[in-house]
Amino acid sequence: MDEKVRCAWCGTTDQLYIDYHDQEWGVPIYDDRLLFAKLILDGAQAGLSWITILRKRENYWAAFDQFDPQKIARYDDEKIEELLQNPGIVRNKLKVRSAVKNARGFLKIQDEAGSFSDFLWGFVGGSPIQNGWQTMTEVPAETAESRAMSKALKKYGFSFVGPTICYAFMQAVGMVNDHTIECFRQNEIRNMILRG
Repeated sequence: MDEKVRCAWCGTTDQLYIDYHDQEWGVPIYDDRLLFAKLILDGAQAGLSWITILRKRENYWAAFDQFDPQKIARYDDEKIEELLQNPGIVRNKLKVRSAVKNARGFLKIQDEAGSFSDFLWGFVGGSPIQNGWQTMTEVPAETAESRAMSKALKKYGFSFVGPTICYAFMQAVGMVNDHTIECFRQNEIRNMILRG
């Protein structure tokens, strides 16, 4: 029997969700392509539960050319139509088209800032914000940092990047440590960051 105490959001019955919580959520990511992929997936989640996207994640990597922004930026109407027939992803025209717009925005940011990672991590001063929430009810849906990120991304033509989506993204990629105090990962993530 697993006696570990976890954040309440991942539940106790879905192993995929538990593994995601235990191994990925909140671990700092600095790789441009992984950050781009996560932002697209968080946008795809809008109006759905994260577990829905998690179950389709491998399909997304295959359908979207391993989240290669250069390739996605060149998707035409024919390719978009093909994606909309793919049952392995969320077949929402606005969300699929937003991946193309976001890839183009990503390339602009990379061109101007040199690194998508540096651009995004700049919103938290380059290092993770350590929070200490007692319960999930204390965790905000958005913050000043996520609002600033959302506004900046929209200037580059991104969509499905509202402040709430940006905050969920920031939590997932370790820009904030929002594991609750009683969760065993809170200290693990904190120590991982302190060790650098």
